[in-house]
Amino acid sequence: MKFHLRRAVTALFVVALGASSMAQASLVDRGGGLIYDTDLNITWLADANYAMTSGFDADGAMTWSTAMTWAADLSYGGYTDWRLPATVQPDATCGDQSGGDSFGYNCTGSEMGHLFYTELGGVARTSIATTHNANYNLFQNVQSDSYWSGTVYAPYIYYVWSFDFYDGNQLMGIKGNPFYAWAVRPGDVAAVPLPATAWLFGSGLLGLLGAARARRRR
Repeated sequence: MKFHLRRAVTALFVVALGASSMAQASLVDRGGGLIYDTDLNITWLADANYAMTSGFDADGAMTWSTAMTWAADLSYGGYTDWRLPATVQPDATCGDQSGGDSFGYNCTGSEMGHLFYTELGGVARTSIATTHNANYNLFQNVQSDSYWSGTVYAPYIYYVWSFDFYDGNQLMGIKGNPFYAWAVRPGDVAAVPLPATAWLFGSGLLGLLGAARARRRR
């Protein structure tokens, strides 16, 4: 009897560990159109062209100032601290470096580059629509085009860093260009469900112990 109980407890422990590891996955679908990135501790909108979906803009392509206003005024999921993604400069992961500027392909230090390459499995110079991993299906309306970041190109204030979600190219764009906008916010939108995992484990263990006591009384 003790042997069977020990095996059952071990099995429950393995299940609990499995659920815990799932909760620690890099991208977590929080529901309601919110995707949490545990690597960077940021939350993305699942709709990568929500400016169009929400009716803010006819096709979602806008100037940088309009995109900044859209993100700053956005209220979604009970949160109002949305913004455009940040671009890190300098970024040693980028394929091209010049005078302290980091650009080109394989830039994973910035938020959009990390999403494209690390989280979605994008490949440099290859369309993300055709080459990606299963995480890509967590999102909708990903445009194979350039997205604005919220980071101004320091040497020339008329330029802003952007990221091309067609093939993973980080580059600069003139503020008046019509690029797309993808909203992101700092932090998580819900607690990682470890307490629920612990509750399931504990309730299962209590059930097994109760069953064992009942058998001993017979």
